[in-house]
Amino acid sequence: MAPEIAPGAFVAPGARLADGVIVEPGAVIHDGVELGAGCVVEAGAVLGKRPRLRAGSSAGETGGARESGPAVAELSALVLEERVTVCCGAVVYAGSRIGAGTIIGDQAQVRERCTIGPGTVIGRGSAVEFDSRVGSGVSVQTDVYITAGSVVEDDVFLGPGVLTTNDDTMGRHPPGAGLRGPVFRRACRVGGGVVLVPGVQIGEEAFVAAGALVTADVGARHVVMGAPARVVRSVPDADLIERWRGE
Repeated sequence: MAPEIAPGAFVAPGARLADGVIVEPGAVIHDGVELGAGCVVEAGAVLGKRPRLRAGSSAGETGGARESGPAVAELSALVLEERVTVCCGAVVYAGSRIGAGTIIGDQAQVRERCTIGPGTVIGRGSAVEFDSRVGSGVSVQTDVYITAGSVVEDDVFLGPGVLTTNDDTMGRHPPGAGLRGPVFRRACRVGGGVVLVPGVQIGEEAFVAAGALVTADVGARHVVMGAPARVVRSVPDADLIERWRGE
């Protein structure tokens, strides 16, 4: 079945759309975008946007934070594998790859050089900043901020309003200084409104209670809460993800 492009949508000549793709009114698909079979691009979504740098920035620098990787002009194609849905008003930048069956929610943003695995959901209004890696089966709820350079492994849950950071100096570091995004290990769960300082690691199957302030690494299967977050107990075997999958 040929792609279905609604009136009012714009598809650049250099975009590649597989069979069964649906593009709704007002969507914009730039050159270099590749859409797998059965993808849906809802009204007002933008695919393949390129970063716009502030005045005086060198290539690869955005918002005062020095990015790693190639210059903006050298970004690779944006690739959406089969059955990806990009919802109304979402923006997905050039140079990223979105896994099969993933949903990018309304008004969400995925920046350049990101990878998002299959079957993941990025919730409404959430942002995945440049050079981040998000695994498969991840649940990112509404209004989550995943800072640049973050790593989110498979089956992680990030509750509404989770806020991550990556710069201890808040912009007052030497040019080229590396930023430290957080690492969320497999199947950890982070509750609504949690704030994480730069570079912390949340261990496999750990549980961070809503509203916590995470200032240090959280061990595997630890349950933490409070500001600053402190260990209160361990996650029981009955709550491990394999039990809930019936494995």
